[in-house]
Parts: sequence; structure tokens; C-alpha cells
Amino acid sequence: MRAAWYDRQGPAREVLKVGALPDPEPGPGEVRVRIRFSGINPGDIKKRQGIEGALMPFPRVVPHSDGSGVIDATGAGVDPARIGRRVWIYGAQSYRAFGTAAEHTVVPDELAVDLPDEVSDEVGACLGIPGITAHRAVLADGPVAGATVLVHGVLGGVGSLAAQLARWGGATVIGTVRRSDETAGVAATVADTVVALDGTDPAAAMRAAAPGGIDRIVEVAFSDNVDLDAAVARNGTVIAAYATRAERPSLPFWPMLFDNITIRLLGSDDFPAAAKQAAAVDLTAAARDAALSIHVNKPLPLDSIAAAHDLVEAGTGGRVLLRID
Repeated sequence: MRAAWYDRQGPAREVLKVGALPDPEPGPGEVRVRIRFSGINPGDIKKRQGIEGALMPFPRVVPHSDGSGVIDATGAGVDPARIGRRVWIYGAQSYRAFGTAAEHTVVPDELAVDLPDEVSDEVGACLGIPGITAHRAVLADGPVAGATVLVHGVLGGVGSLAAQLARWGGATVIGTVRRSDETAGVAATVADTVVALDGTDPAAAMRAAAPGGIDRIVEVAFSDNVDLDAAVARNGTVIAAYATRAERPSLPFWPMLFDNITIRLLGSDDFPAAAKQAAAVDLTAAARDAALSIHVNKPLPLDSIAAAHDLVEAGTGGRVLLRID
């Protein structure tokens, strides 16, 4: 099969290779998927770069955890009726050497989720890491029907899905963008209210939209926004943070203490298996219900994987996919 891989860490154009590897065979409890689209996430870039001291986990890594395709073989203990099913994949390269940047990948059966006819392969390839992170950020502590959820970075991959999942779950959503000129880029189906963080008084704008305070905050820049979050929280608010700019954030301890605020930190690779499976069920249902809109750039061919990594690293708007022909 044709595949992309790296056997040392470094810049994309220096370490990524494309060539032939042996076809993988599914073992017990596994399925083999003929990949149609491979989804690239910032975490894939960090692994390849070796950011924060991360070492090569295996001598050779076929990157990317997310993807979509068709099951074409099953291992022992897996229902052979799954052969021919369209699926979306998560976790293919989470603590594993062989991800989705290849014509075939092999994953445990539960990591290949049936893709409804109503959902495109491109959308399926975007659901994994950002979708499961978004689900955990919004729903880890129970239903949000009737709640007010603040989602920072609502134009980002995780933020957009978090806002849409919250609305799908019955919440009122306040979304933030960094600059006032970005507010027009947020669809009405994503957030009920959009607040620009460069505005005169973002906290006042949020209080006007939620006079009773915010029930849950989905945070992409914890160190930058924690004072604002504390200012708009109510008693018992949960701040679910999946990223920060400063490694050791400071926070307004006493105001947050008296509001009994809970800080939930989210590391997607290490979510409990049951949480990932619950997220997969809800993401599939929301996508089937047309409740998730994902902006996908024109997919690039496998040979252009280095260029695709550069696009993700540069923060290009929209999801970046590889088309596996």
C-alpha cells in the first residue's frame, strides 16, 4: 500500500516520506479500513515536531488519528458483516504507530464508527480528535439543556463543534472571537451571541446576553481568559479547558473560590474509553441530524502531506484533509 510516514522528528518537508509499506492485516478484535480521507490536527503536528520533549514513540510513525473510509477486512471476533461499512475513525495513532495517512489502517473494532448515509466521508474524517474533545468539554458533567455555555474560539475546530454540540444539546451559546472583524464569520447556527474579545467591554456584553451568569465555559486559552471567565461565571460554573498559552497560568483564586468554580482539564488522548465511545455516539447522531457544520478545505493528495502539515501549522482556516486515492 502507499503510505506517508516519518522515522525522525522535525520539519514536515524534511522528515515526511511517501512510499510503499506492506498491507496491514487485522488481528483479533480489529478491522482494516480502506482510507478515503485522513484528517490532520494540530496534535499530529506537535507529535511530528517533538514539541514539549515528546520523543519518537515508535521507530516509524504513519501519522494522523482521524479519518474515514470503508471496512474491507475483519479480525477474529469481529462480525464479518461489518465489511463494506462506511466508517469514521478516531484514535488510530493514539499510542499506536499506524495512523490514517495510508491507503489502509488497522484499528480496534470500536474505533471504527458506522457513518450514516446522510454524512459525507469528508465530515466523518473531521469528527475524531476535535469532536471528542468538544463533546467532553461540553457534556462531561451531564446534559446542558437550558444552560448557558460560553465557548471561546468559536471559529476553531474544537470551538465550533463544541458550540454546535451545546446547541444540539439544548443550551444557549455565547461564542467568542479574537477580533471584531471576525464576528461576521460565525454562522447563526453556531452561536446565539458572538462577542469579540477586542471589544470595549467583553464581560459586559456577556452579562447582557446571560444576566444570570455562565453555567459552563469551554476554554481554548485558559491563561489569557481566566480573569474574564471568573468575571462572568456564576456559582458552580465549570471551566473546561483544553489549551492554554502560558504553561503555568495564574488565576483570581478568591473570586473563583467563592463562586465554587470547577476547573476541568481535557487531554484528548487520555479520555476514558467509555467517554470516547459516548462521544462517538453523540457526534454521529448530531452529524446525522445535520446539526454539525464543518468548513473543510479542498482535500490534498497523499503526496502533498508536507504541504498539508504546513497549512495546519500556519493556522489556515478550515479543516485540512488528505484525499487517499
